[in-house]
Amino acid sequence: MKISQITFTRFLAAIAIVISHFNKDMFVYKTDYISNIFLKANVGVSYFFILSGFIMIVAYHKKEKIGYFEYYKNRFARIYPLYVLGLLLYLVTRFSNFSIGNGFLYLFGLQSWIPGKAMILNFPGWSISVEFLFYLIFPLLYNYFYSKKNKSIWVAAIVLWMITQVFSHLYEASPSYKGPHTESHEFLYYFPLMHVSEFLVGNLAGLYFVKNFKQKNYDIPVILIFSAIMLSLIFVPLFYHNGLMALLFIPLIILISWNNGFVTKLFSLKPLEYLGEASYAVYITHIPILYILREVLKWQKLTLDSNGIFWIYLVVLIITSMLFYQFIEKPLRDYLKKPNIR
Repeated sequence: MKISQITFTRFLAAIAIVISHFNKDMFVYKTDYISNIFLKANVGVSYFFILSGFIMIVAYHKKEKIGYFEYYKNRFARIYPLYVLGLLLYLVTRFSNFSIGNGFLYLFGLQSWIPGKAMILNFPGWSISVEFLFYLIFPLLYNYFYSKKNKSIWVAAIVLWMITQVFSHLYEASPSYKGPHTESHEFLYYFPLMHVSEFLVGNLAGLYFVKNFKQKNYDIPVILIFSAIMLSLIFVPLFYHNGLMALLFIPLIILISWNNGFVTKLFSLKPLEYLGEASYAVYITHIPILYILREVLKWQKLTLDSNGIFWIYLVVLIITSMLFYQFIEKPLRDYLKKPNIR
């Protein structure tokens, strides 16, 4: 089952994260309410995690059992080549941050397990530690719970999600939390176990979706839920990073996936779907591309304001991401997925 219209939403989430990591002098931060959205745009990573859990179920729900080796090989082929590319591009301008120990952690996707290490090299890659954990546990969950329709996993996932939300809010408000750029911050925001519940509730959303598949025009509910997400980010000062927004993300994902209205027709356009396919390249390379671009502009002695640099950066990022997707991600993914690699 392929859900073309959901693919483009990954690109929108990735671009929101890109803007959140850019210079805060740019135009979107000049308006208070709009700036609130992008200051909290790291919630887009939470969307990725929930969507990942959803897509895993949609992709595998007809199987009686998932073969471990084949699954791990396919997942490795999907994310690892561009992850390494992002690391290498980062080191072009930030090689002084490299050490053998850090290189080992990042090469094996272990950095987020050690608070204080998640942001040293290509820092969007912290999410790869989390994804690796998801991919490690999914075949076990599927083979022993989902495929056997074991309802206990529903209770466990929901309880874990609730515990994660309570702990996250209490920890952020406690004296133990020291704020950004501290080990306590990396523990709260990036530690993989803080995000397992997002993947699990995404799995539950996928199970509900495939069991109750019903296509109709859901344009208005989709627009209303998206508006509720934006209003929540603007006006409701809660901690959204570890999955609280699942309350809105899950109905949004399900309704977009069921929808056959105008939103689906728009999001299913081939150019937009292609941007969605290239969204992982956008996300994992956007920091090194920004650093390299700044060095090039400095070398060319071009003086531009933040807005001018941003539009150049956005164009360069999208073009390079499409090239990375077309000529690196896809070919390597297809090669690594071949059944008999010598």
